[in-house]
Amino acid sequence: MGLMSAITIAVRVTPRAGRDEVVGWQEAELRVRLKAPPVEGQANEALRRFLAKQLGVPATAIEIVGGAMARHKRVRIEGLTADEVRVRLTG
Repeated sequence: MGLMSAITIAVRVTPRAGRDEVVGWQEAELRVRLKAPPVEGQANEALRRFLAKQLGVPATAIEIVGGAMARHKRVRIEGLTADEVRVRLTG
């Protein structure tokens, strides 16, 4: 097995939404709605778990590398290519 690939995507999170869902891509940024409130890292953890489930990877493969306290975040995803991420989050 070769080196695991990793990509970083931009994500805009809307916390306290009615349900967890991928809204879609707006230019190069993924828009995600989460039920969790933006309190004590709850929305960040919910985002990691939600993206992991949607992408079919373990939550440990998802890391928030920027914007932990902001709506606009940078999320690193290990084990998938950019194309795989886009397809799995759009389909």
